Amino acid sequence: MTAPTYTTVPGASRMRRGRMSTMRKQDSRAALLFISPWILGFLIFTAWPVIYSAYLSLTDYDVINSPNFIGLDNYRELLVDPKIAASLWNTFFYTVIQVPLYVIVSLAFALLLNRAGRSSGFFRTAFFLPKMTPPVAVGILLLLLFNGQSGLINTVLGWFGITGPAWTTDPNWVKPGLILISLWSVGGSVIILLAALRNVPAELYDSARVDGANWWQQTMKVTVPMISGSIFFIFVVNSIAAFQTFSEAYTAYFGSGNTTYSNDAALFYAIYLFQQAFQYLHMGYASAMAWILFVIILVITLIQMKVSKRFVYLEGDQQ
Repeated sequence: MTAPTYTTVPGASRMRRGRMSTMRKQDSRAALLFISPWILGFLIFTAWPVIYSAYLSLTDYDVINSPNFIGLDNYRELLVDPKIAASLWNTFFYTVIQVPLYVIVSLAFALLLNRAGRSSGFFRTAFFLPKMTPPVAVGILLLLLFNGQSGLINTVLGWFGITGPAWTTDPNWVKPGLILISLWSVGGSVIILLAALRNVPAELYDSARVDGANWWQQTMKVTVPMISGSIFFIFVVNSIAAFQTFSEAYTAYFGSGNTTYSNDAALFYAIYLFQQAFQYLHMGYASAMAWILFVIILVITLIQMKVSKRFVYLEGDQQ
């Protein structure tokens, strides 16, 4: 029995490639059509303001009059403005303390929720609800909880014979108070870490127990490495947010127009930028400040990405 023979139609493969190319073009046009609202929104409300702010940073602009090009004068002024140094110090101090504390508290709550069993649904909701509180309300809550005379925090400390500090008026305690009140919104990070914990294979814990590892050793040698990707994500996102912290501090110390000496201790970089732009109408100077903040955040994020290669475990990594 002879094997069947197949006749190749001249140009058939070329026709198939042509049809596939046409289908790809149609799919690409359809995809672009579906995402066109986002593209337009990005170009109009993100890309253009960023580009225009770079131009404004080289001008003297007060919103009322036309921009007057002055070159790098705004950036030179940044180097001699004492409030720039003070606001950067406040921001760096806040970030260095707040971000690790935020991650540690989030991880601790996630570990507790992971052992909650059937009641975990209720506790997930309870932990997440404070995240929904508007930042302005959190700023007011700060004044109520940390009031040096009648605040709840000092009242509780008084039960144990501890005299609480003047959280809202003593410059040495203003930033610690803001750091503590920021923990009010750990709920979102707790949920992310809890989801990561639920994906850690139980076999790893069984193997660790067989090897005699206790709870702390299991946590440090199994849990933390396996969820290090989620921890790193929270660390980076909250670092960026901390450098831009504004609402709570502004509401508590600047929103009411008070001018007490504690304001300088709460003068974060974003608050000073806001003042220059919308109170003093130094829009060009504020634009230069915004670009400096962008560069600072970019450099720190790149450093974090570089360092993460040594500490973050991903499933695709080869051992």
